[in-house]
Amino acid sequence: MGELVEVIAKALVDKPEEVEVNEIVGTQSIIIELKVAEEDMGKIIGKQGRIAKAIRTVVKAAAIKENKRVVVEIIQ
Repeated sequence: MGELVEVIAKALVDKPEEVEVNEIVGTQSIIIELKVAEEDMGKIIGKQGRIAKAIRTVVKAAAIKENKRVVVEIIQ
C-alpha cells in the first residue's frame, strides 16, 4: 500500500525526492503516513481536499483485496 501512495505522491509534487511514506501495520488496519515538502502540500491536498480524498479512495479500493482498513494521513 505504501508504494502505491508513494508513486501517486511523487507524480503530483515538484520535489519527488522529499516524499516520505511510513507504513504502520496493525492486526486489522494499516496506517500510511505521507510526508511531502511544505511547498508541495497544496498539490497533495488539492482544492477543498479533492486530491487527498482521491488518494484515499484509490488506496481503500486496493486495500479491499487484503481485507484491511487503510488510513492515509498527510503529515505536515
